[in-house]
Amino acid sequence: MTTTPPAPALGPRATLTAFRRDPRELWPEHARKLYDYLVGLYSEDDPLPTLAAAWIAHQRSPNTQKSYARGFRVFEEFAREHGAHPLTVSFPLADTFRLYLETTPTWVRVKGGRRGEMVRAGEPYSDASRANGLSASSSFYSYLDIVSDTPLKNPFDAVRRPVIDPDYSPTPGYTEAQWAALVVIARDHHRVAAYRKRAYAILLLLYTCCLRIDSLLSAKVEHLGYDQGHHIIKVKVKGGSWRNKPIPPIAWDALQDYLDGRKTGWLICTASGGQLDEPAVWQLLQSLAKRAGLPPRGPHGVKGDAVTHALAKKDARPDKIQRWADHHDSRTTQRYNRRKDNLDSPGYGIGADLAETLADTPT
Repeated sequence: MTTTPPAPALGPRATLTAFRRDPRELWPEHARKLYDYLVGLYSEDDPLPTLAAAWIAHQRSPNTQKSYARGFRVFEEFAREHGAHPLTVSFPLADTFRLYLETTPTWVRVKGGRRGEMVRAGEPYSDASRANGLSASSSFYSYLDIVSDTPLKNPFDAVRRPVIDPDYSPTPGYTEAQWAALVVIARDHHRVAAYRKRAYAILLLLYTCCLRIDSLLSAKVEHLGYDQGHHIIKVKVKGGSWRNKPIPPIAWDALQDYLDGRKTGWLICTASGGQLDEPAVWQLLQSLAKRAGLPPRGPHGVKGDAVTHALAKKDARPDKIQRWADHHDSRTTQRYNRRKDNLDSPGYGIGADLAETLADTPT
C-alpha cells in the first residue's frame, strides 16, 4: 500500500487550477495519458500525477515524451510493488530498480487469451530498454529538482547504466536487393490490395527521404511543396525543428498515386482519414518482411538501411548523407559505416585459404 507524501501548502495541482484556464488542457497526448493513468492509481489529490505529466509535457519531442512516459510507468509499477511512493524513493531502491530490470520477465500477450490479456513471461528487458527506464526515471527527478523550492537529491545519480555500444545493432541489415524485394511485396503482393498504394508510399518515403517514423506520421498533405526544382515535404525532425526534405521522383510518384488528388489531411492516414499510428506501421513492416522471407524490420531499421546503402555508393558524400539523415553529429552517420565494416571480416580470407589447403590434402 503506497502512502501519499505530504504536499506543500499550494501543491502542483492547486497551482495549475489557480489559473483562469487550466494549463493541463494544452498538455500533449502522452502527458495526458500518463496523468490519467496515475490519477487512477493515486487520485487527483496526490501531487504525483500532475508532476509526472508536467515533466512529460516539458520534453521537447513527441518521441521523447512517449519513450519517457513508457519508462516511467515501469519504474512507478516497481516502486508501488515495493510499497514506496515514487516521490519518496531513495538511492537503495533506485539501485534495486536497476537489478529488477536485469532479471524481471517482461509483459507479453497471452496466446489464445482474452483481448489485451498479458502475462510476465517474456525475456528480461534489453540493454536499450533498461537504459531508457533508468534515463527516464533520472530525468523525472532532475525535473523535480528544477520545480522544487528546495534542492532535491536525484536518487538515480549514482545508479550504473547499461553500457550501450553505439556501433552494435541487434537488427539485421538488409542488402539493396533485399530492400527491392520488400518494396515489390508492398507494391504488388501486400495481402490487403486496398492498402498496397499506402504501403508502397510509406516504404519509399521512409527510405528515400531518410525519415523517422514520427516525422512521417505527423506530416500533412499541406506540408507538401515545391522549392528550387524539387518536390519537398516539410517535416518536424528530432529535436523539434522543421526541415524541408526533397522527395525523389520514385517516392513522389508513389505518393501522388496513393493520395489520388487528396489535398488536405494527414499525409499517411487510416481508411477513415485519421492519423495512422506507429504500431500500425510496425505491423505492416513485420507482415511485409515475413511475406518476403526476410528478417523482421522496424521503421528505424528502414532509416538505418538507407544510410548504410547511401554510404556504400562510390560517390558518397558523408556530409550530405549526414544532413539527409538529420544527424546533428557526423559520428552518428559514420556508425553505419563501422557496423558494415564489422561484418567485412578478415576471417573470410583466411577461411578461404584454409578451405583451399584442406581441399588439396588427402583424407
